[in-house]
Amino acid sequence: MKKLLAAALLAAGLCGLAGPARAAECGAVSIAEMNWASAGIAAHLDRFILEKGYGCTVTLVAGDTMSTFTSMNEKGEPDLAPEMWVNAVRTPLDKAIAEGRLMQLAPLLSEGGVEGWWIPKFIADDNSDIRTVQDALKHPELFPDTQDPSKAAIHNCPAGWNCQVTTDNLYRALGADRLGFRLVETDSAAGLDGSIADAFEKKTGWLGYYWAPTAILGKYQMVKLSFGVEFDKAEWDSCTAVPACPHPKVNSYPTSDVFTVATKDFAEKAGGAMDYMKVRQWDNGTVAKVLAWMEENHASTEDAAKYFLETFPEIWTPWVAPDIAGKVKAAL
Repeated sequence: MKKLLAAALLAAGLCGLAGPARAAECGAVSIAEMNWASAGIAAHLDRFILEKGYGCTVTLVAGDTMSTFTSMNEKGEPDLAPEMWVNAVRTPLDKAIAEGRLMQLAPLLSEGGVEGWWIPKFIADDNSDIRTVQDALKHPELFPDTQDPSKAAIHNCPAGWNCQVTTDNLYRALGADRLGFRLVETDSAAGLDGSIADAFEKKTGWLGYYWAPTAILGKYQMVKLSFGVEFDKAEWDSCTAVPACPHPKVNSYPTSDVFTVATKDFAEKAGGAMDYMKVRQWDNGTVAKVLAWMEENHASTEDAAKYFLETFPEIWTPWVAPDIAGKVKAAL
């Protein structure tokens, strides 16, 4: 009888542990928190959903594209990089995937990272003939240079950024100086943002380089113009992205592939959480709105992740099963 009672108590104890064990089947997970805002939000978003929805124990690890990729490839940690701009590591990543160390999961940014030359939407709306950069260059009167009233302006990105090189080469390839445009150099990202904000406040035209997703595009409606040609990688590598290329040609910016990357170990232990990681993605417009909210409210990336979950349930609930969505909502 004592043996039967002991066996019954042991069985009851094991049954009591079975539920929590299944809930926490993915165990300990480390996530790279990259050092830019959208990636930080994505890291906190994944942390909240994995912990509250799937019972994981999550640790965030500071990182950036190159150091995080190298650590994942060589050491198998951290387990996840939610926002990896893979163009910068494409060759070694393909090798790591082929050899089974890493996995490329959902494209976090459904449209990819976007670069180009933009104008305010109110300018595009009032000038239906402007659809390309070349069209805009026919209207220098619409894009005044605040420093030189006799000129129009094309705004470049900050010194030391690769986009400063590409914008300079495209400016020369287009012959924009002969059409009355001056290339306006920018001291900082804040200065570039300030020039856009000033244009919207004064309802004047603005033409120049920008990228998405960003907070400024969440606050102000901008339209990206076509360069009228397809992206030419060979030309990009040999000239467009080369400082002071002597004979630049008109080219388009590439779309940057932005994926979630995971280690093989995570894939093996994640259980149902892998279903979430394989489908979780958002569009640049949504990210821009969240970034704008974060900036306006002086909020943290963790706060912004919760704001997204509270504000956009129609986007994230399809990523998970109904019971998981219920747990996440209850934890907010």
